[in-house]
Amino acid sequence: MMHFVWLLVGLILLTVGGEALVRGALAAARRLGVSPLLAGLVIVGFGTSAPELVVSLQASLNGQPDIAVGNVIGSNIANILLILGISAIIMPLVTHIQCLRRDGLVMLAATVLFMLLSSFNGLDRIEGIVFLVVLASYLVWAYRTEKDDTKSPEAELHIAEAAEIEVVPMNIFLTLLAIVGGLAMLILGANRFLLGAVGLGQTLGVPEAIIGLTVVAVGTSLPELAVSIVAAIRRHADVAVGNIIGSCIFNLLCILGISSVITPLPLQGRLLQIDQFVMLGATGLLLAFLFFGLRVSRVKGAVLLGAYITYIAMMFGYQ
Repeated sequence: MMHFVWLLVGLILLTVGGEALVRGALAAARRLGVSPLLAGLVIVGFGTSAPELVVSLQASLNGQPDIAVGNVIGSNIANILLILGISAIIMPLVTHIQCLRRDGLVMLAATVLFMLLSSFNGLDRIEGIVFLVVLASYLVWAYRTEKDDTKSPEAELHIAEAAEIEVVPMNIFLTLLAIVGGLAMLILGANRFLLGAVGLGQTLGVPEAIIGLTVVAVGTSLPELAVSIVAAIRRHADVAVGNIIGSCIFNLLCILGISSVITPLPLQGRLLQIDQFVMLGATGLLLAFLFFGLRVSRVKGAVLLGAYITYIAMMFGYQ
């Protein structure tokens, strides 16, 4: 019973803490005169991945690499199949390929890079540094390109991502409270969430990799789910899809980069043999929808959601 309690408490703290951190950081950025373009590109992209980052860091420090890596792989799979599937069923997503082409291809490149670098001995400090350098290069390239042309589809998308979060702290005290309090809740939430998730897995005899791919991954993806559903309801399809693509990029390059710099992350078992290929397949499926369909209809959303349900069912059959 206590495992469920810690799981729920950790989930609430991660969700509220991540939301507070994003809103506090956006408020601070506006006070400091940071452009909406940079705020949308970095703060929103990084902020919605904050729960995944803190949980994977905590797991890697605890000597639980299967959870740390499984959380990232499972989050990317859930982002594409589960969250976009639900969003499209609620409201069909009509996208504009011009504003998603670059980031979609970067997401695919990051996925392939992860699979190449982790295929030998997993991820260590060298691979982690490579991920972080690639992430920094992408952010600098994207910002400089969009800064020179703020009317470009990519720039308008990242500005819209920042504008999607409307309610932010109005004074300095509340801004600092949101940032510090959000970080504190994320750290405490990650600790309690992992305690509950690992304890639940041990009680049920479920391997840590599967716990990371399912319970941990879906739990830490709730910020992306909230942003994408709200954007879909508002008919802001590009923001809904762009939020998912940005989160997947940050998950791979930022979270695994930082985590593997701190401690080596071996990739083994089903993560190496099955799940990274499922992540690649989900990424390719999303890009095929966007490049050739430009519209993620309710039917396509149902296909995505059905694929996720099938994946989860087969996962537990595999173990």
